[in-house]
Amino acid sequence: MINGILNVYKEPGFTSHDVVAKLRGIIKQKKIGHTGTLDPQATGVLPVCLGKATKLCDMLTDKKKEYRASFRLGLKTDTEDIWGTVTEESEVNISEKQVEDAVFSFVGDYEQVPPMYSALKVGGKKLYELAREGRVIERKTRPVTIFEINDLRIDLPDIHMTVVCSKGTYIRSLGRDIGEKLGCGACMTALERTAASGFYKSGSHTLEEIEELMRENRIMEAVIPPDQIFSDLPERTVKKQHAKILYNGNPLKKDCFTMPVGTEQRLKIYDEDGHFIGIYDWKDQKSMYFPDKIFY
Repeated sequence: MINGILNVYKEPGFTSHDVVAKLRGIIKQKKIGHTGTLDPQATGVLPVCLGKATKLCDMLTDKKKEYRASFRLGLKTDTEDIWGTVTEESEVNISEKQVEDAVFSFVGDYEQVPPMYSALKVGGKKLYELAREGRVIERKTRPVTIFEINDLRIDLPDIHMTVVCSKGTYIRSLGRDIGEKLGCGACMTALERTAASGFYKSGSHTLEEIEELMRENRIMEAVIPPDQIFSDLPERTVKKQHAKILYNGNPLKKDCFTMPVGTEQRLKIYDEDGHFIGIYDWKDQKSMYFPDKIFY
């Protein structure tokens, strides 16, 4: 079984679940999970976890994401993107300065209403299922953060920008809100995720490229080991005489390590053969390090 992360470049026409299903066929293993959905027509970075690295899925989903997005002003659709049904068209009689002011006003924290065509559940049913039944219900706002908006290009009625945002941000809905602020409406016309959870477009691989690597028995060239995700954490090695405690997943005292430990609250743990075991957290009340995620 392969354990690690693949930085997949999702192409248009596939859902995130489609990517996972195709990878199961290509790599010939079932234990695979993705770290955050992309709409079928969206493209870009989709980190996929393999084997024991699937324990990372929830951790990677929480990270910042970067998108390159395009919007059409003066056009509203039921899905908030160009692939939906047009519900309203308006003239765009605004200046570039007005567009700039509206766009940059969303930098920071704001309360965002999620789109009806989304996988969020209300009363046990996904919103997009209700939308397909022709129902539009009131949705609660959710706090999101727009960390940065860069490379704004205005070519009215179209605008293009790079957005760095928090988990849970809907770029479609950001476009909708910009359109509402300008008084003419807007819908998304293109979306590419250029970075997610520390993975970038420049290091991504298409499904076709991954399939080729499998045929050439070179797949491990593209697989990122789980411990690389924790490059910011200090690491320690457990002495061989404590290996049994380590392999059984028991907590570790400070004297179990080959090097002294100070006040570090979180550690990457290895055995003396260099195998990455997992992530451990310090518990003051027990004066020991307890396993949080085990990968060995």
